[in-house]
Amino acid sequence: MKPIALLTTIPSDSHNWNLVYIQLFLEEHGFTVVNMGPSVPFYLLLEKCRQLEPSVVIVSTINGHGYIEGKELIRQLKELECMKDIPVFIGGKLSTDANMSSLYAVELEEAGYRKAYDSREDMTEFSRRLEEILLQTAVSR
Repeated sequence: MKPIALLTTIPSDSHNWNLVYIQLFLEEHGFTVVNMGPSVPFYLLLEKCRQLEPSVVIVSTINGHGYIEGKELIRQLKELECMKDIPVFIGGKLSTDANMSSLYAVELEEAGYRKAYDSREDMTEFSRRLEEILLQTAVSR
């Protein structure tokens, strides 16, 4: 059985194309993807995490509010017992101020994200982290 990647956006992000791209990327890297779609309320994501106990959660955002809503999202996720050790990533346009995105990424990581990617970073490092999750999942079975 393939590890499950739960893919979501923040509640205010109504974009969908980024989710389609990331879903294909994750599937190519060996994950079963549950794509929650755009504008996901926190409570629905928390319910899905309890139900699925995913191997990883990816938050993709392109509306520039990733920093604001992302901090509250990770706080709520990490309060769930089933999510305490699960890696959560956020990426895309973290802020409407591109000059602040790298600083906000650091704050998001301090808040609990395994890694926060701003829109200028490439997918190579993310691919490496996904491979680590696949290996860990294979070992734990």
